[in-house]
Amino acid sequence: MGKIPKNLSDKAMFGGYKEQESFESVFLAAEEEPSIQPAKKAKAEDLNTAFLPMELQEKIGKLLLELKVDLYKEGIVDYEIKAKREGNTIVLIPFVHKDKSKK
Repeated sequence: MGKIPKNLSDKAMFGGYKEQESFESVFLAAEEEPSIQPAKKAKAEDLNTAFLPMELQEKIGKLLLELKVDLYKEGIVDYEIKAKREGNTIVLIPFVHKDKSKK
């Protein structure tokens, strides 16, 4: 019997080894085969954004980002955006939360 080489990878150690088929290995091999799954449906649009074209969504996103940056420059970090309808216009307003720790 020869010397056992050291520092071999697992792949190199088991390079020439072939497992004998047994009752268990036949069923394990069958489980490992990927089953055919039905194709996933295209992602359905969220009802909240279904009425907004992608260009308008991007523009609103950029404007909200600019608003967030401006509020951060003013030192306002605790706020939420409120939306309301005034006639035929929709208005987004930042609602600043009062700091409870300054009392």
